Amino acid sequence: MRILVLNGSPRPDGNTVHMIRAFREGAMSSGHQVDVIDVCKKKVGGCIACEHCHTEGKGECIQKDDMQEIYELLKKAEMLVLASPIYYHGMSGQLKCVIDRFYAVAYPVKPAGLKKAAMILSSGNADMYDGALFSFKGDFLDFLGLEDMGIFTAHGEENGSDAKLAELRRFGESL
Repeated sequence: MRILVLNGSPRPDGNTVHMIRAFREGAMSSGHQVDVIDVCKKKVGGCIACEHCHTEGKGECIQKDDMQEIYELLKKAEMLVLASPIYYHGMSGQLKCVIDRFYAVAYPVKPAGLKKAAMILSSGNADMYDGALFSFKGDFLDFLGLEDMGIFTAHGEENGSDAKLAELRRFGESL
């Protein structure tokens, strides 16, 4: 299976990255191809609501930036994993910007091969996930009809723990 992980963390060695690495190790050990995009290192402009993608653009966004790389990987992906630290009860702004730009290629019809989605979230507190979970359920499970492969959270001392990383490694292996 081809898996696309969108890493919304700006911290190159933060908790989210450690959780992604564990998941990736497990998935690759089971023969899956895993592409990880660090969206915070990309130049991606926000959606400008011009509707070019749904008129003369025929599914192509008018903006030509690093989102083009993500579009290509999204077309090939069978599973999407959204990974982010929690900022103000939601995903990082950088990841949300990328998700908004899915509008060009995932509305009204998702990419043909994309069937599954999962989410990896890191926070300082267990009560901070509502905004990210709302987006995951509404945008990816309900609207795009993707199969829910799981939501993995770590907060406080769970972040970076051997137990949490082992859980993510097992998840990757189980796919």
